[in-house]
Amino acid sequence: MSKVTREQIQELLREYQLDHAGHISIEALGRKSARVRFRVGKKHLRPGDTVSGPTLMALADVAMYAALLGEIGLVPLAVTTNLNINFLRRPAQKDVIGEAKLLKVGKQLAVGEVALYSADDPEPVAHVTCTYSIPPTKSRVKC
Repeated sequence: MSKVTREQIQELLREYQLDHAGHISIEALGRKSARVRFRVGKKHLRPGDTVSGPTLMALADVAMYAALLGEIGLVPLAVTTNLNINFLRRPAQKDVIGEAKLLKVGKQLAVGEVALYSADDPEPVAHVTCTYSIPPTKSRVKC
């Protein structure tokens, strides 16, 4: 059971402008997991009409953030310390889904992976590994 709701995380994303002007939405929040959608528009495409790398990286980062906050609560100062992305194939010109899974949540660091998919396509377009730094309990800012 998550410590927070997807609606609470979505509100936090809006408050800190991490929802990319309303293009990112949390679809599901589970135990050490999250499913996030990026509604792709024309401005998210690169020449050749494929979804841009920065768009994919932003989605992966937010998906990991959502999964982590679902585990530790609303701790906005949790930050990315590493993100590695492997682009596997060209994403279609449609929404992109990010499925995040936390592999380990420690006191100071969390490690996870995110699979990115073009909507309605079972084959991933990218694979991401990510590490987040979790602030010490004393210095946490709660929402």
